[in-house]
Amino acid sequence: MTLLCATWRLSCENAAVARLERSFASDNFAGAHPKVLEALVEANGGHSLAYGDDPISLDVYKRFEELFGAGTKTFFVFGGTGGNVAMLSSLAGPGDCVVCTEWSHIHVDETAAPERAGLKLLTRPSPDGKLTPADIDAAAHWLGSQHHAQPRIVSITQPTELGTLYSPDEIRLVCQAAHRHGMVVHMDGARIANATAALGGVGAVRSFTSDAGVDALTFGGTKNGIVYGEAMVYLPQSGNATVERGVRYAPWARKATTQLPSKARFVAAQFRALLDNDLWVELGARANAGATALFGAVHDIESLALTSPPAVNSLYPVVPDAAADELRGTSFFWPWDPATQRVRWMTSWDTSLGDVEVFAEAVRTCIG
Repeated sequence: MTLLCATWRLSCENAAVARLERSFASDNFAGAHPKVLEALVEANGGHSLAYGDDPISLDVYKRFEELFGAGTKTFFVFGGTGGNVAMLSSLAGPGDCVVCTEWSHIHVDETAAPERAGLKLLTRPSPDGKLTPADIDAAAHWLGSQHHAQPRIVSITQPTELGTLYSPDEIRLVCQAAHRHGMVVHMDGARIANATAALGGVGAVRSFTSDAGVDALTFGGTKNGIVYGEAMVYLPQSGNATVERGVRYAPWARKATTQLPSKARFVAAQFRALLDNDLWVELGARANAGATALFGAVHDIESLALTSPPAVNSLYPVVPDAAADELRGTSFFWPWDPATQRVRWMTSWDTSLGDVEVFAEAVRTCIG
């Protein structure tokens, strides 16, 4: 990807096209929201306890409890991959493995970080990026055999890496199947704001997390307007010994995976800014709206094969290589499936309708 970025920059220098300041490559490309930056400056005054015992962190822990229910336990980390690895490590026992789809972020985009931490991934094929109860039942076949890694953890990505969205009922059925076999369920929520906005707003977040039976959640912020930081959130599942053990081991799992921020108040301050007045959901909704607007502007171009509106903030059109290279002169974006010439266009919290209009016109010029 780094080589592709360098090639794009070189081609842009020679391209006679209008280039957008904001790209359609990834919500990771976007900057921080002004309120987040203000919160960082405010948190910078004076000295404060380190490692998450400061007043700002303590306040945000309470806010996550208000969001997900009494008994929620929160631990701040630097990034999404580290948060996933630390959280899964805290839940896993000797010989345990993680059931996920072949498209899950922990399998596709984390450079074998879970495996490096001793977490074998047991992947299942999935055309839409979703795990099903049948997948869990099939994995459970190996439970009890000392010759096979034990499928004790299920990990789902919401929304998925293919831009699809689990409904609350789908997650509930996955959790029921997992719990029936004594497994726990982890949700990779790097884009949980986009999912929450799409499923009805802040009032809906429990419906597909704690109320649906999810045990542990990596709550994302980096893709949604903060500078750095995610949160490991253990959801209130009373009597679940594995989750209770995970909470107990979380401090050591976080430290062992180099994810303990000493100046945690700066991560907490950013999350407090997001949680104030539900800004996190507002930003997720903005990103989703950008993708919906882009779909509306170009879906009539049949060769793009955009058959239905996006569930969240990403589109996966078919763009021939030559046209894609030319279009990157306006905005860089990633290839997604080179074999089928599918690419990914992703919108961010700061994507404007003007950005959409310029890019849509470039699409028509390069493809139409």
